[in-house]
Amino acid sequence: MHWSIDPVLLNLGGIKVHWYGLIFALGLLGGYNITEWMLKKEQKDTKIIEPLFTYVVVGMIVGSRLAHCLFYDFSYYSKHPLEILFIWQGGLASHGGFFGVILALWLFSKKYNFSLYWLLSRGSIVAMLIASFIRVGNFFNSEIVGIKTNVAWGVIFDRVDSFARHPVVLYEYICYFTIFVLLIFLYKKITFQKFTNIAFGLTLFLGFGSRVFIEQFKSVQSEFATQLPLSMGQLLSIPFIIAGAALLIYGLRNDNISN
Repeated sequence: MHWSIDPVLLNLGGIKVHWYGLIFALGLLGGYNITEWMLKKEQKDTKIIEPLFTYVVVGMIVGSRLAHCLFYDFSYYSKHPLEILFIWQGGLASHGGFFGVILALWLFSKKYNFSLYWLLSRGSIVAMLIASFIRVGNFFNSEIVGIKTNVAWGVIFDRVDSFARHPVVLYEYICYFTIFVLLIFLYKKITFQKFTNIAFGLTLFLGFGSRVFIEQFKSVQSEFATQLPLSMGQLLSIPFIIAGAALLIYGLRNDNISN
């Protein structure tokens, strides 16, 4: 399969609309609607949704940008620190984005006196949906390509080179969207309290666990990691996996986590 689609969807008098931006916006819209649905289902104040999403989006963008600059291209950005602000040039790391969202939810819970565990568990559903959309956007940008392969489903990214490569962002999309569907299923089938107990830990464990596996098919993303037995993505995933396993075990053993 050859993939050569232009990442620019529309060019309106010099104003460019990218596929990535459109797909990302659709992911945010879907997350917004799901959050509103959960708030109504649990009879909570829907007025918090707008400030909540402001916190989340800012945390996601700032966290993902700083993580990219620090862990994936530090040698460059340490010499050009002002370019850290140039997010329109690309360069966002999902690990940092996830951490940024967690920090944003913590700050939100403090300011609005809202349960952090409720936010983290329900936010896990939204995070997996948005993450899956982002990976589709990456595919349209022909970025984060995999290593060379001769498998039948290999993709030749014509904007990159002429070699068939693993479509790793589609692998991640499948994993993240599957976790999203699983979380929705659990949210509907088990009690709200049980969902609060296990959802966040389960998301960390499955989401970053799948990331560790998929990383072996990715091309090198960080020169620093080439000196190590694991890739940068795998190294950054390990703490999340450990934390996820611990939180999941704790949640399964306790019935009194704040809802």
